[in-house]
Amino acid sequence: MGILADHQIRALATTHAMIAPFEEKLTREGVISYGLSSYGYDARVADEFKIFTNIDSAVVDPKDFSSKGFVDRKTDVCIIPPNSFVLARTVEYFRIPRDVLVVCVGKSTYARCGIIVNVTPLEPEWEGHVTLEFSNTTPLPAKIYAGEGACQFLFFKADALCETSYGDRKGKYMGQTGVTLPRVEAKSA
Repeated sequence: MGILADHQIRALATTHAMIAPFEEKLTREGVISYGLSSYGYDARVADEFKIFTNIDSAVVDPKDFSSKGFVDRKTDVCIIPPNSFVLARTVEYFRIPRDVLVVCVGKSTYARCGIIVNVTPLEPEWEGHVTLEFSNTTPLPAKIYAGEGACQFLFFKADALCETSYGDRKGKYMGQTGVTLPRVEAKSA
């Protein structure tokens, strides 16, 4: 399994519509960088945010998640409270080919400010907007800038096709288009 280079990512973005919209070059002046880089793609964060708050004393439970713990905001600059987090989504919509696995890493500009970005892998044949989690590890409020770089995706091409893709098993996050909260599939009878 090898990492894809810029020209290979560009080809998949064109022929497979793997990333839309697709920024052909890395944009850097006056913004946190985004677009195609040497061995990855720096995705942008959209202007939709779910800011964690504990006004209603909600409990964070991945098996019974309550949206009461979040406040929705549509804004160009999101303020993350100290020692808290925000959910957001990418501007880009991804369509992952069957022979590709995508891993996300944070951007050093945010990491140097104590802001951590977390995303799980994008599995073969998954598609949608990627839900992003920004954690503010500092005791101070922190800013996230919509329309600018949020994280970098690295694309790995498999030596062989998987037997079962995310699409084959109809994964619970397939085709998500907004900021998507945690889900657990119900037990079958």
